[in-house]
Amino acid sequence: MKSFSGNTLRWEWRDGIFELTLDRAPANEIGRTMLGELEQFVSALHSMAAQTSVCILSSAQPKGFSAGADLRELYHAAAPLPEKERLAGVREFLERIHKVLNTIDATPVVTIAAVHGACFGGGFELALACDLIIADKMARFAFPELRLGLIPGFGGIPRLKRDLGNAFVRDILLTGRSVNAARAQAVGLVSQLAGEGQALQVARSTAAQIAKFDPAARSAAKHFIKPIPHDELRLEIDIFCDLFQRPAVMAALKKFDESTDAMPYLP
Repeated sequence: MKSFSGNTLRWEWRDGIFELTLDRAPANEIGRTMLGELEQFVSALHSMAAQTSVCILSSAQPKGFSAGADLRELYHAAAPLPEKERLAGVREFLERIHKVLNTIDATPVVTIAAVHGACFGGGFELALACDLIIADKMARFAFPELRLGLIPGFGGIPRLKRDLGNAFVRDILLTGRSVNAARAQAVGLVSQLAGEGQALQVARSTAAQIAKFDPAARSAAKHFIKPIPHDELRLEIDIFCDLFQRPAVMAALKKFDESTDAMPYLP
C-alpha cells in the first residue's frame, strides 16, 4: 500500500521514499488506535522495502513529535479489570508495540525521525528505533516514566544503551528531566540540528543523499553497525509488567488522568 490516511497517522510512498506522518491531537499519544495503524504501516514498509531507500517519520502536531503512550487510555482500560486481566492486557500491548519498533529497527530501509517539540516516553522510543534523529532546535527529549513508578516499556532503555554512553542514559532515565536538542546533539543522540520548523526539510535533503547509494551496501552497513538487543528488549517487558502490578502505579495513573494541566506529561 503506497498511501494511507487513518485516524492517527498517514503515509505516502513516492520515488523510493516513505513518509509517515503522526497526526493525533493533542500530542500524538500512542494508544491502541495508533498502534493498529502503525502495524499497518510496518506491514506496508516491509512489503515495499525492496523498492524503498529511506523512510521519514515526522509529526503534523504543533506540540511535538509524540508525548508517548496514551496514559489516560491505559488507565481507563486497566482500572476496571482484575489484576490478572489488567496485566495480560498491558503485556499484549507491549508485545505488539515491540514488534512494530523491532521491524522499524531491523528494516533494510534507512529510517529518519524528524523531530520537533516534545519527544517523550514512547514517542522518544519510536524515534530511537530509527537510524537517524534530525531535530529542530526547539525539540526536547525525556523519559518521564519513573514519575509513574515505571520504566520505559517500548524498548527505549536497550536502544539508548546501544547508542550512547551510560552516563547520559542513567541521567535522562533516573532524573526524568528533559534534554534540549543542542545537548542531544552533543552527546550523539541527534545526528543533525535544524532550525525551528525545519527538521522535515533537512530529513528530506538527507534522504535524497542516502538514496544515491547502493541498496545492498546500505543495508549491510546498517545491519553491521546497528545490532538489535533482543534479549534486553524482552527483559524490559518483564520488568515493566512486574512494576505495573503495584498499586502505586495505578494510583499514579489515576492522578495523571485527573490532572487539569495542559501538558501533564511534561517533566
